Amino acid sequence: MKDKIVKFVKQEYGAKPEYLWKKYPTFCVFRHVDNNKWFALVATLPRKILGVSGDGMVDFINVKCDKETIDFFHGVNGILPAYHMNKQNWITVLLDGTVPEKNVKKLISMSFDLTK
Repeated sequence: MKDKIVKFVKQEYGAKPEYLWKKYPTFCVFRHVDNNKWFALVATLPRKILGVSGDGMVDFINVKCDKETIDFFHGVNGILPAYHMNKQNWITVLLDGTVPEKNVKKLISMSFDLTK
């Protein structure tokens, strides 16, 4: 699903993935074209680092959300407190099929709007 999401963001928002860290070549950020603010971070990490059961790696996306949305998603399978971001304003969404693609796209849209 990661590749589909990256393609969606590029097409829908005109944002290109930026790979900022040599140490983390799978991490890319998406910024607004006009104000340079991040609205998404897409990455891959070992499941155990995120506290997710299972072995191996997992793709995920960090998106900004309002407080009510973060509270609503507390404890929902596939949605976690943000990895390496402000946990009061951002969430991590697994891109392993746990969260339906249409819901991931809605969360990206919310993040885009909140970071305008």
